[in-house]
Amino acid sequence: MFTREVEARCPGLKLVSPRDPAARGSHVSFAFEHGYAAMQALIADNVIGDFRAPDVMRFGITPLFVNEADIIDPVDKLERILEEERFKDAEFQKRALVT
Repeated sequence: MFTREVEARCPGLKLVSPRDPAARGSHVSFAFEHGYAAMQALIADNVIGDFRAPDVMRFGITPLFVNEADIIDPVDKLERILEEERFKDAEFQKRALVT
């Protein structure tokens, strides 16, 4: 569901993890030119993901404690960040030592 929602609503992101859940485990990864800054904006909105250089945003999806709202809410926030181009805000451009 997460992959489908991101692909439908977040143009510019490219799935880079295997589509088959059995082949990828619980992480879903998307490449985005502004991935670091977009992940920082998500973290500011209380969506905790991970970033891998040069441009990969990783999300952990664990079916043991995730429900539909836990999937849709982060996608809503990501879509808004992309539409409003909040990833361009100066506060999200500064690279930290740990992402």
